[in-house]
Amino acid sequence: MRSCFKRTFPTLSGATVTLLLLLLVDYRRREGGGVKVKGGRFSVAASGQDADPSSLPGAIQPGLKAGGTSLSGRVPWQRKVELREVFIAVKTTHRFHKSRLELLLQTWISRAWKQTYIFTDGDDEGLKIQIGHRVINTNCSSTHSHQALSCKMAAEFDVFVASRLRWFCHVDDDNYLNVRALLSLLSSFPPMQDIYVGKPSLDHPIEASEKLAKNKTKSVFFWFATGGAGFCINRGLALKMVPWASNGHFMDTAARIRLPDDCTIGYIIEAVLGVKLTRNPLFHSHLENLQLLSVPQIRSQVTLSYGTFENKRNIIDMKGAFSVDEDPSRFKSIHCLLYPETPWCP
Repeated sequence: MRSCFKRTFPTLSGATVTLLLLLLVDYRRREGGGVKVKGGRFSVAASGQDADPSSLPGAIQPGLKAGGTSLSGRVPWQRKVELREVFIAVKTTHRFHKSRLELLLQTWISRAWKQTYIFTDGDDEGLKIQIGHRVINTNCSSTHSHQALSCKMAAEFDVFVASRLRWFCHVDDDNYLNVRALLSLLSSFPPMQDIYVGKPSLDHPIEASEKLAKNKTKSVFFWFATGGAGFCINRGLALKMVPWASNGHFMDTAARIRLPDDCTIGYIIEAVLGVKLTRNPLFHSHLENLQLLSVPQIRSQVTLSYGTFENKRNIIDMKGAFSVDEDPSRFKSIHCLLYPETPWCP
């Protein structure tokens, strides 16, 4: 300390040095910090902890370029999203509990058990024993009408808001959710930005006739992420949606544009709140040709599906661990590719 001051201020006396140190102590005290003495040297401390030089204003963080990006390509705000922060809603109906839901419980839901909530339309004691309070009978109609679909989405949204979790992710009962890929995707977004991410089923914005007062209507155009491929919304945006999507308002909003649940979500976010859909190619529904996906691509996809496309069986084209007769959806084979340590995988 003495030699440092002697080089910089060769004429300073010991009394002057002491005065400078006292002024520094007073400054750090007013700023909420202090001064620590270690082995005859002093160090500035912030809030009772040794100050990290990289935390001082204007300092460049270790591993960061001056422009704000890291040497590894990551940006300083990036934070890994953990599974415990995600609310996963699965929409199903009672008649698909055996044919569809049991497959999901055996595969991807087994990797996200505590974060997955099942929204259905009928009681199932066996399912309750497996899932507990996370299986929710919405008492909505079991039909595939706009009203029935919106009724279930309204229930999903309300339970999510009450959960206080950071992310709301919706999938259907014919989706395979790749949990690792999902967390990687969610971790890539700025935490303070409004995020609505998914994949449209159309190549153009949808047009809706919005009901106005005095029996008037106006045309509105917006993008929406198809529920059949899944989508995610962060909590900040979801809270902004509450006046139109929660406490019974979702059904009213859906009736205003006379469109189903996923379209209503897009309407609230894009047309009402002015937040744009983040289109992402890693979400997939049975409305697209799934055979175009190669096996090496599977690990990075967020959702996969199965069904029919142009009157043909529409599944991931892979040999996998099971034959097509044993595994017609290919979900078991996909799961064994992602999690080969699973006990029932060959």
